[in-house]
Amino acid sequence: MTKKILVVEDNLMNKVLVKEILSIKGYQIIEAVTGKEAIEKAMAEKPDLILMDLQLPEMDGVTATKLIKEKEEFRDTPVVALTASAMKGDEEKILKEGFDGYVPKPIEVKKLLDVVEENLK
Repeated sequence: MTKKILVVEDNLMNKVLVKEILSIKGYQIIEAVTGKEAIEKAMAEKPDLILMDLQLPEMDGVTATKLIKEKEEFRDTPVVALTASAMKGDEEKILKEGFDGYVPKPIEVKKLLDVVEENLK
């Protein structure tokens, strides 16, 4: 069965890149642009994985992730942070916020695929 991935990203170039990479691998892609929309799409679509940008309009990715993870049916749904925060220590901080993985920007194809595949096991 095709795995469904919710891509939450407000930057068009990043969204196009992630969609291209994941579509080639056969994943079904759902998109959201804001944190609020991410919660709505997650509820409606029940994705197998969520890729969440941290800097989003309306509601940031950390808040959106916490609200999604509070819901019983999403406790085991992996949420991976997509972020330009790639300084030393940022990954640990992000994982402490409740994320299951971390992909720094600019996005590297191999890193993205490795993290996605690891979280979908």
